[in-house]
Amino acid sequence: MSLATAVVIGLLYGLGTYLVMQRALTRIVIGLALLAHGANLLLLAAGGRAGEAPIVEEGATAAYADPLPQALALTAIVITFGVTAFLLALAYRSWILGGSDEVEDDVEDRRIAQLGHGQRQ
Repeated sequence: MSLATAVVIGLLYGLGTYLVMQRALTRIVIGLALLAHGANLLLLAAGGRAGEAPIVEEGATAAYADPLPQALALTAIVITFGVTAFLLALAYRSWILGGSDEVEDDVEDRRIAQLGHGQRQ
């Protein structure tokens, strides 16, 4: 793996993590997409250099490609597509019902947080 690939993977993970921690659903969706792209790039980089076809003839000693990282990347793409579609549906419903895509605190979470602050003092 080259240094440039490692830096790009790190940037994708860092920016994706930052966006997932935001309160707007659109930023969360974009953050998860960046995390998924980083994971796919990491899987392909972990697969090593491209080689010959994965099915080789008997007695051949040439290096062959490992199909497992490619299969894992394809699976990750399909899972990411499903999660992204679900999150976009949630963001659309939130926009229709509330006029905003901001994730609100739960009332019970606020009450428990206030109880915790009251006991510390």
